[in-house]
Amino acid sequence: MNVLNPQAAPAWLRPLVDNAADLPQAYRRRVPKSVLAAITAAGATATLTGTKRDAAVLVLFSGAPDAPAGALPPDADLLVTVRASTLRHHAGQAAFPGGASDPGDDGPIGTALREATEETGIDASRLHVLTTLDRMFIPPSGFHVVPVLAYSPDPGHVLAVDPAETAIVARVPVRAFVNPENRLMVYRKENTRQFAGPAFLLNQMLVWGFTAQVISAMLDVAGWAKPWNTDVVEELDAAMALLGESSGYRVDQP
Repeated sequence: MNVLNPQAAPAWLRPLVDNAADLPQAYRRRVPKSVLAAITAAGATATLTGTKRDAAVLVLFSGAPDAPAGALPPDADLLVTVRASTLRHHAGQAAFPGGASDPGDDGPIGTALREATEETGIDASRLHVLTTLDRMFIPPSGFHVVPVLAYSPDPGHVLAVDPAETAIVARVPVRAFVNPENRLMVYRKENTRQFAGPAFLLNQMLVWGFTAQVISAMLDVAGWAKPWNTDVVEELDAAMALLGESSGYRVDQP
């Protein structure tokens, strides 16, 4: 059985773990009420029709275990993948490792750990599962997703196990997500600008959609977020075209 161990969180990660219940509110704060209502209705319909699919993702933080509370250690990072551009669904999209539940999984934790191992080759025995976050419905895929928050002082080597499915596996510095210069709002052509959500433009990836919403909410709840210009709004394809302009992650300095 997979056991939660919130006490394994280092002091710098405790604000996020202790206030995990505030994440849904932080998540919803940047989503228009009309969109939230549509997502709720779609989730209810998927449940009634039996078309919803359970899924889980691994939200893995790594970094020094002895850094003081209130300060991110310089080596703090977050595990992120980029889906292969040849895939039929969500091609080229940055995401947490994870996927649909299998019958043999031991709940969402089992799903998240299995999928992360399959995608990134990570050794799950090196991880401490801290808590699970509220289940979220993603209408395009029909997934009810449980983010599984975990920590490792040293997760070891990770890689794209199957390049046909995963183009990039990266331990991205948390300070890169914090840096206001890397933040913007992104919307898709089929939506109006009111549907724009937070995104992160890094040298190898554009993190947007569900993954960016979760990361943005975590930064707010943990107290790591810095003021950023939400008036910078780009259409998705235009934002993707900006990739590669930076040679690094533009890591924010303390």
